[in-house]
Amino acid sequence: MIVRPFRETDLAAVTAIYAESVLHGTGTFELDVPTADEMKTRLAGPASLGLPVLVAEVDGQVAGYAYAGPYRLRAAYRFLVEDSIYVAETFRGRGVGKALLDALLVACEALGMRQVVAVIGDSANAGSIALHAAAGFKHAGIFQAAGWKFDAWRDVVFMQKALGQGASSPPDAVGLDCGR
Repeated sequence: MIVRPFRETDLAAVTAIYAESVLHGTGTFELDVPTADEMKTRLAGPASLGLPVLVAEVDGQVAGYAYAGPYRLRAAYRFLVEDSIYVAETFRGRGVGKALLDALLVACEALGMRQVVAVIGDSANAGSIALHAAAGFKHAGIFQAAGWKFDAWRDVVFMQKALGQGASSPPDAVGLDCGR
């Protein structure tokens, strides 16, 4: 397995992975599958801020992707990012999510980020919750019945992990340009 930066040639595979999650999963509360052009725009946003957009490749096939995005576009949040990880159904349970999350955390810490938050769709999403817990994320709260998908209310689980010195000292980097 290789984890590497996203390339435009990965767009069709990334769009297909996300489409499967939209149509069959509760990890995203999106109801309509975005087009490849929309996905390209979405991934360009974090990249334009210098944040990592990664893919995991297994035997030449894109097995999953991950990116860090700003949690909110307010200056006080410039050291906090939100992670997003999606793994193709055929590659789940094979360490792809772990490899992506590990690489994402290293990249975010190198950028001076101090906190990462996971906003996990559906409290029944045991795989994502376990993945984040294994990486050192702690539960930070639940929005109960926050979304309606597949004819049922779905919770949103928040998990958080400190990076580097976390909150023990002032920041030692510039942080994200969030329109100060």
